[in-house]
Amino acid sequence: MTEAAVNISETDFEQQLPTPAGYKILIALPQASETYEGTRILKSEKERDLDHIMSIIGLVVDVGSQAYADKERFPNGPWCKQGDYVMFRMNSGTRFKLGGTEYRLMNDDNIEAVVSDPSGITRA
Repeated sequence: MTEAAVNISETDFEQQLPTPAGYKILIALPQASETYEGTRILKSEKERDLDHIMSIIGLVVDVGSQAYADKERFPNGPWCKQGDYVMFRMNSGTRFKLGGTEYRLMNDDNIEAVVSDPSGITRA
C-alpha cells in the first residue's frame, strides 16, 4: 500500500467515508497482525489480505437510518449500535479500504452477535 493511501487528511477521510444507506451498517475491521501469533515471523501481504477477507469481528462505525426499523423482523429493537464490536460471517458485506483501514458495508441482519471483548476471539 502506498504512503499516500494511508495518510489522508481528516477532512478528506470524513468526506470519503460512506454513510450507510437504508438498512446497511458500516463496520471497521481491526488491523491485521503483521506477524504470526506467538512469533516474529512476518506474514506476506497476501496472508494479511486473507485475514481481512476471513474476518469475523468488527467495530460498528455507523448505522443506516432504516437499520432495524422493521418491527416484525426486529421486535426487540436494534441488535447493535455505533461503537459495538460485532460478529458476522466471513466474507459478509461489501469490502473497501480507506486510509489504511478495511471496512465492510453490510445488511443489518448480517450481525450475529455483539461482543464485549473481542481480543481473545479468533476464527476457527
